[in-house]
Amino acid sequence: MRIKSEKLLFLLGFFMIASFFILGIKLAPTASFAEEDNEDTEYISSGPNHFITVYDGESKKTIKSDALTVAEVLERLDIKLDTTDTISPSLNTPIDADNYFINIYRSHPVLIYDGIYSRVAQVTSYEPYTAARAAGFTIYDDDSVSLVPTTSFLESGISTAYQISRGNGDTVTVEEEIEFATETIRDYNIPVGSEEVRQLGELGKIKKTYRVKTIDGTEVSRELVNEEVIRNPVTRIVAIGTSIKNANPLTPSMGRNRYTAKDLNGNYVERQETYYDLNMSGVMRFCGKSGYSVREDGAKIDDEGYVIIAANLSRYPRCSIVETSLGPGRVYDTGTFATTNPEQFDLATDWTRRDGI
Repeated sequence: MRIKSEKLLFLLGFFMIASFFILGIKLAPTASFAEEDNEDTEYISSGPNHFITVYDGESKKTIKSDALTVAEVLERLDIKLDTTDTISPSLNTPIDADNYFINIYRSHPVLIYDGIYSRVAQVTSYEPYTAARAAGFTIYDDDSVSLVPTTSFLESGISTAYQISRGNGDTVTVEEEIEFATETIRDYNIPVGSEEVRQLGELGKIKKTYRVKTIDGTEVSRELVNEEVIRNPVTRIVAIGTSIKNANPLTPSMGRNRYTAKDLNGNYVERQETYYDLNMSGVMRFCGKSGYSVREDGAKIDDEGYVIIAANLSRYPRCSIVETSLGPGRVYDTGTFATTNPEQFDLATDWTRRDGI
């Protein structure tokens, strides 16, 4: 009887120890997070983690990660941003909270009408006033902006349109000219130094609308609220005579370059080129210039892009436009070399000192 009692006590003790061990495992403390049961949650890394939720339009993604910045979170989730999208907080913001939220605002195209003007823009807001301002329109307190049906969806693919209705503030519309650009081309069929206009430039025109503020009938300020290009300017094209024959560009290793070219009178001559590297500031005044720069290839040029040249001044007067193997040049300087070789050009470069002067 005593043996049976000891066996019973032994079994009872065994079951108590086993139960405590099992319960101990189940009751072991675990980390608790508010969104740990979220089925969208991913677990990234094994270091010190934060729960981070990213709202990207209609989608939401939560991760548990040790990412240090907003940019690192997007990189781990392989989320790309377009240049017109916005994000809050910014990409360089550190992750410093246990529950962190990131909002991505995707841009979308909108069509905005302002009277007779219209403009297409990429904006991130669907709120009419905010979208209009983001599109570059000035909105005043007495203006209204409303969502309107778009009639050009099939043509433009834009489904969102807003109409700006201006208040009672005074507006004035003026037309202004747009300057045209000038393009220079090189023509080997006309004499060096001559120019031919191949296309006349034409001024453009732009219409600008201003909101005008007046006091007692006197204008005190005006602010641009819209502008529309009526006519684009036409570029003026000028051909510059370029008559070099059989010439390769002068290089630092070449040292001396010989080729056939036309002089200022259109006659072919045998030309010789060398180069030198001096401070050219002292001679720039001869042609009304105050400074010069060094081109990417090392040639020294004036503010109009002409290579600075030393030449025989009796044949090529100062400020003459000449052709060189490095492009159109302008005569600023001379030297003793011109006495023995009147058809020699000395080209100003930065090839020996390489000091940018």
